[in-house]
Amino acid sequence: MTALRAQGLGKKYKRTWALTRCSLEIPAGHVTGLVGPNGAGKSTLLNLASGMLEPTTGAIEVCGGVPGSGPAQLAKVGYVAQNTPVYANLTVEEHLRLGAHLNPSWDAGLARRRVERIGLDPGKAAGKLSGGQRAQLALTLGIAKRPELLLLDEPVAALDPLARREFLKDLMESVAEHGLSVVMSSHLVADLERVCDHLVVLVEARVRLVGDVEDLLATHHRLTGPRRDVATMPSDQHVVSAEHTDRQTTVVVRTEGPILDPAWAVGGLSLEDLVLEYLSNPAEVRPALEVLR
Repeated sequence: MTALRAQGLGKKYKRTWALTRCSLEIPAGHVTGLVGPNGAGKSTLLNLASGMLEPTTGAIEVCGGVPGSGPAQLAKVGYVAQNTPVYANLTVEEHLRLGAHLNPSWDAGLARRRVERIGLDPGKAAGKLSGGQRAQLALTLGIAKRPELLLLDEPVAALDPLARREFLKDLMESVAEHGLSVVMSSHLVADLERVCDHLVVLVEARVRLVGDVEDLLATHHRLTGPRRDVATMPSDQHVVSAEHTDRQTTVVVRTEGPILDPAWAVGGLSLEDLVLEYLSNPAEVRPALEVLR
C-alpha cells in the first residue's frame, strides 16, 4: 500500500516555486524522514498532503484519496505543524474534549492514557506547559485521532535533547502499537536516524533522493584513489559528489553493482553523511541511470 503518491507535483507562490516536478511514492507502514535545507519545500509538501494547500501543477494522493476532499479523507490524516499548535487558553482536558468533538474516530481512552503516562495536568492551560509538554500534547491529539498517516513538521526543533528523546520514544511506541504511517520533517538527521526507515531528500524545491534507508546506505559508497576524471567511471556508477587534490580523487557514488576497480579504497556512509552529500551537491555531478532515480 502507498501512504502518499505525488506525480509532477508543484506549488507556486507568485513567481517562486516552493515545490516543483515532485514525483515520489511513500509506502504505508513506514516512518519516513523528510530532509532538506530551509526553503527546500518540506513544509509545502506536508501542507499539500494535509489538504491545507492545493497544487499548482500535478497531483497528490494520500491514503488513496485527494487531500482535504471531505470528512472521510480528513479523518485519515493527522497533522502536527511546525510550532506544535495548541490553544494557549485551553486546558489539556479541554483540548481532549475538542479533539473528541472534531474527530469521528477519536480514541478517548488512548488520549487519556497518554496524558496520564506523560504526566500532563488535565486542568493546566496549554500556554503554561513547557515546550516538550506542548509537543507531547500536540502528538497526543494527532495520534488519538487514529489517522492512517501522521504528518509531523519539525516536531522536535524547539525541544531540548531530553525532551526530543522522550518525544521520539513515544512516537515509535505509537507507531508499533497502532500501525501508523509517519512522514516527519527535521533538520536533525541524528534524530531521524533513530526512528526512520525511509527517506526523502528535498533540495531546491525538488526531490533529490528517495528510498528505504537500508537500501540507500547499501548502494552508496565513498571511493578514494588516484586522481581521475569522473567521466571515465563505469556507466552504472552515479557520481553524487567528487573532490580532487593533485594526486587523489574522492567520490561518492550510487550503484547497485560491486566496485570492481582495485585502485579504489571503498568506504560506507552514515545516514548523516549521505544526507549531507546530497545537500552539499544540489546539482548532479553525473546523471544517474533511470533505474536509480
